[in-house]
Amino acid sequence: MQARSRNSLFVVGWRLPCRLFRPRPEPGNWRFVHINSNCTTSNCTKRNSHKMMMENGISMEYGDGYMEQEEEWEREGLLDPAWEKQQKKTFTAWCNSHLRKAGTAIDNIEEDFRNGLKLMLLLEVISGETLPKPDRGKMRFHKIANVNKALDFIASKGVHLVSIGAEEIVDGNLKMTLGMIWTIILRFAIQDISVEEMTAKEGLLLWCQRKTAPYKNVNVQNFHLSFKDGLAFCALIHRHRPDLIDYAKLSKDNPLENLNTAFDVAEKYLDIPRMLDPDDLINTPKPDERAIMTYVSCYYHAFQGAQQAETAANRICKVLKVNQENERLMEEYERLASDLLEWIRRTMPWLNSRQADNSLAGVQKKLEEYRTYRRKHKPPRVEQKAKLETNFNTLQTKLRLSNRPAYLPTEGKTVSDISNAWKGLELAEKAFEEWLLAETMRLERLEHLAQKFKHKADAHEDWTRGKEEMLQSQDFRQCKLNELKALKKKHEAFESDLAAHQDRVEQIAAIAQELNTLEYHDCVSVNARCQRICDQWDRLGALTQRRRTALDEAERILEKIDILHLEFAKRAAPFNNWLDGTREDLVDMFIVHTMEEIQGLIQAHDQFKATLGEADKEFNLIVNLVREVESIVKQHQIPGGLENPYTTLTANDMTRKWTDVRQLVPQRDQTLANELRKQQNNEMLRRQFAEKANVVGPWIERQMDAVTAIGMGLQGSLEDQLHRLKEYEQAVYAYKPNIEELEKIHQAVQESMIFENRYTNYTMETLRVGWEQLLTSINRNINEVENQILTRDSKGISQEQLNEFRSSFNHFDKNRTGRLTPEEFKSCLVSLGYSIGKDRQGDMDFQRILAVVDPNSTGYVHFDAFLDFMTRESTDTDTAEQVIDSFRILAADKPYILPDELRRELPPDQAEYCIQRMPPYKGPNGVPGALDYMSFSTALYGETDL
Repeated sequence: MQARSRNSLFVVGWRLPCRLFRPRPEPGNWRFVHINSNCTTSNCTKRNSHKMMMENGISMEYGDGYMEQEEEWEREGLLDPAWEKQQKKTFTAWCNSHLRKAGTAIDNIEEDFRNGLKLMLLLEVISGETLPKPDRGKMRFHKIANVNKALDFIASKGVHLVSIGAEEIVDGNLKMTLGMIWTIILRFAIQDISVEEMTAKEGLLLWCQRKTAPYKNVNVQNFHLSFKDGLAFCALIHRHRPDLIDYAKLSKDNPLENLNTAFDVAEKYLDIPRMLDPDDLINTPKPDERAIMTYVSCYYHAFQGAQQAETAANRICKVLKVNQENERLMEEYERLASDLLEWIRRTMPWLNSRQADNSLAGVQKKLEEYRTYRRKHKPPRVEQKAKLETNFNTLQTKLRLSNRPAYLPTEGKTVSDISNAWKGLELAEKAFEEWLLAETMRLERLEHLAQKFKHKADAHEDWTRGKEEMLQSQDFRQCKLNELKALKKKHEAFESDLAAHQDRVEQIAAIAQELNTLEYHDCVSVNARCQRICDQWDRLGALTQRRRTALDEAERILEKIDILHLEFAKRAAPFNNWLDGTREDLVDMFIVHTMEEIQGLIQAHDQFKATLGEADKEFNLIVNLVREVESIVKQHQIPGGLENPYTTLTANDMTRKWTDVRQLVPQRDQTLANELRKQQNNEMLRRQFAEKANVVGPWIERQMDAVTAIGMGLQGSLEDQLHRLKEYEQAVYAYKPNIEELEKIHQAVQESMIFENRYTNYTMETLRVGWEQLLTSINRNINEVENQILTRDSKGISQEQLNEFRSSFNHFDKNRTGRLTPEEFKSCLVSLGYSIGKDRQGDMDFQRILAVVDPNSTGYVHFDAFLDFMTRESTDTDTAEQVIDSFRILAADKPYILPDELRRELPPDQAEYCIQRMPPYKGPNGVPGALDYMSFSTALYGETDL
């Protein structure tokens, strides 16, 4: 090879700074640009600004781009004798650490490489390759030929040497020799160091920073000043071999002791020769960077195996941590589900019970117990159900993200089971409340009917008192004719009266029948009394018929009739019946529920009062008849003439009853007025409830529509959606006082026995259900958005991809139900560029995809399953094979692993976790206590008992 001129100067052409678009040079592809004094290009300016050219300087470039401008020589470094001394000592020690493998060494780096023989031997040792046979002559051209062979070998490894010629090495040029050795160190010792796709120098520096980060007084920022006090070297050793150095006893104030400790330990236990002089490092203001990098690279290669084990242990720890967290969530779900289902099981018999003591007070007590249940006992269970669904969705999302099988709760505790149980609870609540209200109305009507029955029965018994004795009397046998005729007329009047009382008896029987139909609690006494009245009524009918026959028989004897008494009897009887009926109507109890009903009663009462004038005339006429009788009797002295043979009524009775009626009218006015005020108050309560409900109801519907729109992913990024959902959640909780106020009004409405409200279509039940559905919808949508964010961040899905998935899903979700039919799902996949054939194979492929996104064959694909499928199609996840490879590293390539190895490499809790769950190793060459890590790793990603 032609020798390179000592005075020639070449630099490599300027490269683009962006690696993604920079062409990768092929090994051996040299690009030289001659720099002359007239160069004014920007490339030359950049090179000059970074001191890339210097007199007798060196520039090199590696075809794979692992080093940049910072790896080139600087003029100050070349001119600094201290740096030159450090490099000479370090590079000599580094060369000897490799040459001793071939049984030789160098003493003077500038002299021992001049003939090229040991230089070629060094390259063969560090590369593991064989160089061309060297020339054994001692002439200058022999030496130049050997050095050129070494330089050609270096160039064949992709290293572009500029300004280094064989003549400089043969002539013993120390600067050129050091530059050549540094190039070899970079290529064969540092180039392979790779941390997060950085350059070799940056990667080595990052490795040092990470390893020494936990140590006090260590802050690695460079490869010169950061290592002067020796603590960084000690920290690197202690991090990987804590048994070699007691770091707690080291002090930043003793740099010489720290450096000697690190160098001695590294030489004795790590087989790293002393390449640096502690005195030089301490006394030099800025130690040589290349010398320290060379020495630190030996640490990196010495600890590289431990780094692999640490990486493997970290991977296992990560997988086990995910598995432990998933198990915790499963156990919490089972606990919450069991507690909620047990509470529902205990509550259902109470809600389904329809037993009561058939009294109004007992039913009202049950109604108050139900209100207490809705206010105090159910709200915590609503929150528990929401938390249960949230935890289940979070668990399923984490299982999908960690590539684990979906969690299937134990039988009877699935989300659908809990939802069905909850739905049954709500139906039971509704039926129970309806029964309580109906029972209240029924018992209130029963009490009213019972009072009405008692009132009419009392009036009837008052009327019938003495009637049987009267009908059985034989008084007509001693009467005179006129007395007999009077008795006959009296009996006719009685028959009229008896016929008039037929309606009252039928009313009493009808009321008793209705009380039996409505299951009145004291039906026995009612039936007994009704039976007595009916039996007495039958006897009265028979006695009346028997007396009439006897009077007809005696009528032939007695003929005299008192016309006035007859007229009195004729007029007094119906008027007396009217008075009795009027008194009953005026004291009759009533129950109304609306203004129209009370107004109808008031109108009827007003009409009744309008007839009192005619009644007063009739009363005066009847009274005048009695006065006329009294006048005739007084005038003619008729014995027994004052006794009216046609009726038992007297003027005093009529006067008393008429006076009672006159007094009852204003009392009735007052009763109706009180009821009118009550109904007006009820009307006010209806309006208050309607006014509040007509505001709260639309507000809940608007919030529900807004939350649904956000849940469809139609508004902004996931973070914006989550922020808006939490704002709605805060707004809903802030709006709760309105619901509580409405509950108070509703309680007042129920206490006032108001059962309908024409001013609003909303009921308290519908508002309660809407409120609970709104809370549930917000919590469910927050959970779904958080899971989507977790999916996006964990899988590296961009916001644009997520928006595209959501937009495509929503496009085919025409009804905004949050789910797609298989045909809609297939169209959605095609719209996203997923190829599905129209032949039989395409149908089979689509069925396999459908089995993944709809494992339960519900006939619908929900957005979570759709997003999970698209995420798996777009990203990579850890696999069982990766975990097996990690365990194999910890086991030193054995097919089994021992408990001690797990305890040494993993944290205590995760090591014990693996030991408890790994099955014993049953393969060949096993030892006692060996564990099967392959079966364990496979179980983590398949069907397990977890």
